[in-house]
Amino acid sequence: MIRKIIPVVLLVLISGCAELKQIAEQFESPRPLTNQEVIDGLKQALTTGSRSAAAGLSQTDGYYRDEMIRIMLPPEAQTVTDNLSLIPGGEKLIQDVILSINRAAEDAAKEAAPVFAAAVRNMSIQDGFAILRGENDAATQYLRSRTWNELYGLYQPKIKSSLDKPVVGNISADETWNTLTTQWNRVANSVVGRTSDLTTVNVELDRYLTEKALDGLFLKLAGEEEKIRTDPAARATDLLKRVFGQA
Repeated sequence: MIRKIIPVVLLVLISGCAELKQIAEQFESPRPLTNQEVIDGLKQALTTGSRSAAAGLSQTDGYYRDEMIRIMLPPEAQTVTDNLSLIPGGEKLIQDVILSINRAAEDAAKEAAPVFAAAVRNMSIQDGFAILRGENDAATQYLRSRTWNELYGLYQPKIKSSLDKPVVGNISADETWNTLTTQWNRVANSVVGRTSDLTTVNVELDRYLTEKALDGLFLKLAGEEEKIRTDPAARATDLLKRVFGQA
């Protein structure tokens, strides 16, 4: 009888030990992250986020239909656009220019991912830990500081090309802008203009629009980064779960 009972008792004890082990594992402190895990995890996060941001913006209407980042003419252009809208076809000209600018930015976004990838490869251990312990956009700010100039070089020629294309009456947006701002500044600098406190418009249009396009790119990248940091469901790999779960 005793021989029959012993195996049953052992089975219960073994089963109980297994359950206790599972419970203990749940409360066991996770092992500390290694330097290599931090770097590899951040590189995964940056690569994933930057690819997603660039891919979304490079789609047709990626910029144009997104009210948060749609590229508009500078505030200083209000006087110019107000006058332009008074002439036949003027309002359409403005809209055509805005659409063309955004299309150029969407085209440039296709080349952003490789630029980000190069910056990610060069990340140091110190950079990695600073990013991991930083704000929700720390990785975005890291990439912004290291890729802005190169991305500007990609975006600016495309924006400039869109501004140089004839839109209405074989006149480009850039020519229209320069003509109108020159005329406006002549008035603003006159005696009447100075008496009326009119201000001149001195905006390099392609520079302004390129900077706005890049601001939109990094805004989208920051959104991707925040998702990985705060939403466990956005951590697509075990490494991302481990690194950002302990962050």
